[in-house]
Amino acid sequence: MFTNHIDSTEYYSLAVNTKIVNHKSLILVLKSFITSITKQKINQSNREYPTSRKPNSMIPFTDKVVDSEVLQKAIDRYREKGVILPTFAQMQNPELVPDKIKEKLKTIGLWDLHPLNLFRITWKNEPKALGGLYGKPNYIELPKALTGIDARIVVMLGKWFPTGAHKVGAAYGCLAPRIITGQFDPSYHKAVWPSTGNYCRGGAFDSYLMDVTAVAILPEEMSKERFSWLREIGAEVIATPGCESNVKEIYDKCWEIKRTRKDCMVFNQFEEFGNSCWHYEVTGHAVEEVYKDVAGKDSQMSAYISATGSAGTIAAGDYLRTKFPHLKVVASEALQCPTLLRNGFGGHRIEGIGDKHVPWIHNVKNTNVVTAIDDEYCMRLLRLFNEKEGHEYLAANGVDRETLAKLDMIGISGIGNILSAIKTAKHFDMTADDVIITIATDSAEMYGSRLEELTADRGKYTVLQAAKDHEKCMFGTTPDYMKDLTYDDQKAIHNLKYFTWIEQQEKDVEDLRQLWDDRHIWPKIFSQPARWDEMINEFNDRTGLLK
Repeated sequence: MFTNHIDSTEYYSLAVNTKIVNHKSLILVLKSFITSITKQKINQSNREYPTSRKPNSMIPFTDKVVDSEVLQKAIDRYREKGVILPTFAQMQNPELVPDKIKEKLKTIGLWDLHPLNLFRITWKNEPKALGGLYGKPNYIELPKALTGIDARIVVMLGKWFPTGAHKVGAAYGCLAPRIITGQFDPSYHKAVWPSTGNYCRGGAFDSYLMDVTAVAILPEEMSKERFSWLREIGAEVIATPGCESNVKEIYDKCWEIKRTRKDCMVFNQFEEFGNSCWHYEVTGHAVEEVYKDVAGKDSQMSAYISATGSAGTIAAGDYLRTKFPHLKVVASEALQCPTLLRNGFGGHRIEGIGDKHVPWIHNVKNTNVVTAIDDEYCMRLLRLFNEKEGHEYLAANGVDRETLAKLDMIGISGIGNILSAIKTAKHFDMTADDVIITIATDSAEMYGSRLEELTADRGKYTVLQAAKDHEKCMFGTTPDYMKDLTYDDQKAIHNLKYFTWIEQQEKDVEDLRQLWDDRHIWPKIFSQPARWDEMINEFNDRTGLLK
């Protein structure tokens, strides 16, 4: 009786002409009308996107100029402001930095708001607050007296980046490609940095140095130090409801900004491949160099541990796998929110690692193991590592003074990574020939207020409590709450992306499939920095600042 392609007026006429007068018949007409509209929309969608690929697909590569006028504005602006962009190759190997820039850095502090500090976005900064240049990557090897295991645990230290955290690198990897391709106008656009902690700090710092206005979004329950510093640097700060694991609320705020503030561009670290590319290219090579520095005759690079977080840092494991094929890449998360381990949810206190979803940029096929760490262990060890009584106990039990002096360079998530390393070593029966390398994104400097809160809540720290914490939380760590992932486990984790990224964030399901099925897509993604470096060099040439 009814056809598909008729409008509401025709349905009304049809109802009158067929003398539909009762509610039941009217409802049938309305249902048919709604069905026809839905079919028309589906047909229209299929005509516009025959391959089911939306125009805002995230898979296309950033490898060419999009708007030459916007690019020229950025060049003119940076010529005026004296902003020179470092290449990824220079961040990986700062010996490539021009001598005239190195000479100027001798008078600039590590945290100074000076555009030349872009050239300190590297793991190889000298560990000094003022005037440092470059050396080896910064790391600490933890002795058996501290860890209780034979396997060697080496921790890369993010403290010696500007802002005291390596997230300045991830942020640069997202912002710089937009500028050199003419997608971001520093004189008009504002950079929005959604984060659960250090990423928005890194984004705000990079923005200031690159003459960009920053908007930082982070959960209201993050540490006071983060909020204070962001406000001091002049960023617009937006606090969203909840704690570390309330990422959905951050995304909701991003959507609101996209709808209402046309001058804002959101750099969502959980979906920006520039984040993972930076770690693949820079962190991956730094980890390899550290391994070569500590390796003995019979050593083996056995595991790389990273909190999942935004899935940026764990991408270094993709590079390392090309050099050490038998390496275990281990994802660490909070036991209170075991998203990868159990599809779990909940709040926790390991700041900076994100939760309750799988990041779009996580190459899950390259993750071999998942561990879940009790955040209570992290808080207890934070006190052990930073209280005078903790150091007294550790020194009396064989931990050397040099190690003790560096324990404050490990923040809460770094402690969680160390515990994941211990679990991994015990699960795989690792020996003194096995080297495990992990990351301390930031230091205890970011958590002074947390230590004060712990003292107020639990009382003054004592040597007895230090003994309990070390015995229980380090020596007592066991290989429970972890999973050695099978292919099916990996695919199940990857499929969890659907609920965040397809249903909520409006990505294309075909892109999701491509990230799993296309064996060439991840190597192509990670190869982009080579092209970006070409464009950065062209950009700097056009500013004339290196001549």
